[in-house]
Amino acid sequence: MILTALEVDRREFQTRTGWVIKPEGACKGDVCVPMPGNAASAKTLDARMLSERLGMPLVEDADAAVWCLGPEAMGRALVTAQAPELVLPDYKGSEFRLSSLRGKKALVVTWSSW
Repeated sequence: MILTALEVDRREFQTRTGWVIKPEGACKGDVCVPMPGNAASAKTLDARMLSERLGMPLVEDADAAVWCLGPEAMGRALVTAQAPELVLPDYKGSEFRLSSLRGKKALVVTWSSW
């Protein structure tokens, strides 16, 4: 979810993520996670709390004044927006290092025959 504030509309959160806020907690399928006592009746939910309780990464772009919440990562969330080192052949067969673009915005396009 792209957010312009850290308060998330409860109904919009449910619609966009599939997590249903019930008295017993946030539930999705067979999984229920305890929530603070007022979450089931609150109109808005704190994105920081949702991130912590549901394992959804919360990333801020301070320059654009927006946040991105989720999806739940089950412990596999990236902790930075910095890509790992990647070395592949370019279209001429020469070695290309992704790190050569560090500090620049890049669009990575891939293709596979399968």
